[in-house]
Amino acid sequence: MTADWREIAVPAASTSVTAAVVAQGPVIPPQQQLLLYSPDQWEDFVQEWAHYCLKKQYSQVQRFTGSGDRGIDIAGFTDDKKLQGVWDNYQCKHYDNALRPTNVWVEIGKMIWYSYQKEYTPPRRYYFVAPKGAGTSLTALLADAAKLREELIANWEKYVQKAITKSQEIPLDAPLLAYVNAFDFSIFDAKTSMQLVADHRTSPAHAARFGGGLKPRPEAAKPPAAIATEESRYVTHLLGAYADHLKKPVGSPDDLATTTRLKDHFHRQREAFYHAEALRLFARDSVPVGVFESLQEDIYDGVVDVHDAGHPDRYVRVCAVTKAARDLQITANALISCVKPKDRDGICHQLANEDRLNWTQS
Repeated sequence: MTADWREIAVPAASTSVTAAVVAQGPVIPPQQQLLLYSPDQWEDFVQEWAHYCLKKQYSQVQRFTGSGDRGIDIAGFTDDKKLQGVWDNYQCKHYDNALRPTNVWVEIGKMIWYSYQKEYTPPRRYYFVAPKGAGTSLTALLADAAKLREELIANWEKYVQKAITKSQEIPLDAPLLAYVNAFDFSIFDAKTSMQLVADHRTSPAHAARFGGGLKPRPEAAKPPAAIATEESRYVTHLLGAYADHLKKPVGSPDDLATTTRLKDHFHRQREAFYHAEALRLFARDSVPVGVFESLQEDIYDGVVDVHDAGHPDRYVRVCAVTKAARDLQITANALISCVKPKDRDGICHQLANEDRLNWTQS
């Protein structure tokens, strides 16, 4: 047969290439990223998932480590009885393959044996958690409790008997077999990568781990009419700055009623403070711990020299510092895409609330 030689065709034109794709490559869905994780990356992910997601569901979540874990990895407790009460077990392991029945027989065997020994009550639910989830064969068994029991019994001698403990073999004798036959095998299930990602998406670590940007930021609340306790310190600093500017006492915001410029300035500063507080709350739910505090540090470092410089009066100092905050070039912080000018002013007042900036110091 004669080969049919053809010229290499010109690749089809693409209209979907963006600057972000060129700079960073195509976005890989989180569930696909899980498949590429090393054991250490998987451990980091499980730590985040357990901390941010499982703790929402239970009164307490604990991880059992070491050789004496008795078949328990992560336990979620619903009451103070812990292992003697209502609890769920999450067996989180890294495998290069989707979980097979041979990967789980000994884990199920441990749960059977130690609950048979009354070291704990059987969990309400038992989930296998692995990067590639459960394979076809295991998924089918987990959906059929009777078949799962049957297969465990058939595989006990080969995969379980010598693997539960290093100190003894655990043969499936008559009393233990009776316990196996009475055990509720419907508790066993496996988490899919889609379920894990859906859980993790509710955590503040999600964007930092998988990318994709931050969720939309809600509008900030308007300041209440009365000065709240949590803003009293920076307000005191502001009133002192106004007094220095006016060269007369300013004991409360009401004393600014006849000075429109300062009254409006005070109102804007309160709005800015509440914007920054809203950003703090948004950061708590959207990015890892420390990101917002790092933004505060960036702003402090950028304005402290302006703060400490000489100024005609203390109100002028306030205006110079907040202008410096708005002019700062901050590009690395994970929140910067959703930071507004008012947030920067407000962070200055948060710092004043902590006495790190003090408008009334000499």
